[in-house]
Amino acid sequence: MLAVFDPAVAPSPEGLRQPGAAGGDSAAGLADRFREARPDAVTVNLGGSGAMAYSSSNQSPLLPRLFGAVDDIFCMFQGTTVNVAVLKQQYGLSKGANEVNIIIEAYRTLRDRGPYPADQVVRDINGKFAFVLYDCSTKSVFMAADSDGNVPFYWGADTDGRLVVSDDAELVKKACGKSSAPFPKGFFFTTSGGLRSYEHPMNEVKPVPRVDSKGEVCCMTYTVDGSAKKETGIPRVGSAADWSSQY
Repeated sequence: MLAVFDPAVAPSPEGLRQPGAAGGDSAAGLADRFREARPDAVTVNLGGSGAMAYSSSNQSPLLPRLFGAVDDIFCMFQGTTVNVAVLKQQYGLSKGANEVNIIIEAYRTLRDRGPYPADQVVRDINGKFAFVLYDCSTKSVFMAADSDGNVPFYWGADTDGRLVVSDDAELVKKACGKSSAPFPKGFFFTTSGGLRSYEHPMNEVKPVPRVDSKGEVCCMTYTVDGSAKKETGIPRVGSAADWSSQY
């Protein structure tokens, strides 16, 4: 799976984009090249916001990929969840719903000022997973990975600041060079809230350079800053504030 987002809808977090480090082909036209290399691929042009591409080729039977769309919300999911039945009941979905349907409905509940904060929405997913979602109506991105990093999931920023996300490390590295890295375990990312830990949502996140065997910075990882707390401003129930600015 692949997603490329314009910096206006998915600004890369501090440290991911390293000046002068990105190289290769950049992310321009990356979805088209993805489709050309995979005959079964489906691509979605998001206009000026970017593109998404999905393929079931060479997927692991233990970590299958799924793709779906509901009301102009597109979602790609890889992995499995062990509490599917519970989540279906929680979000009022039919028995035939799959993980993509669950993620989309969970996001819609979150967007429409539901009772669950974003960190709880992700924390409630029990299993091995990584997903990326784009909402055309609000031009918002929502993505996350499980706390053990069971599913291959990588991201990076190209020379123009486009955010690239994929389960293919080489694809991201080719477009972003050293401004690419594994997506942090146990974290989620949103357009409005940036990168956060869903296990420690009240703490700030700080970038940490990864150094290779030659002593050179090869990419950037992220960790929770135990000494720094986030300021919260959750709106009251019934207030006019938009929940989308809080996740």
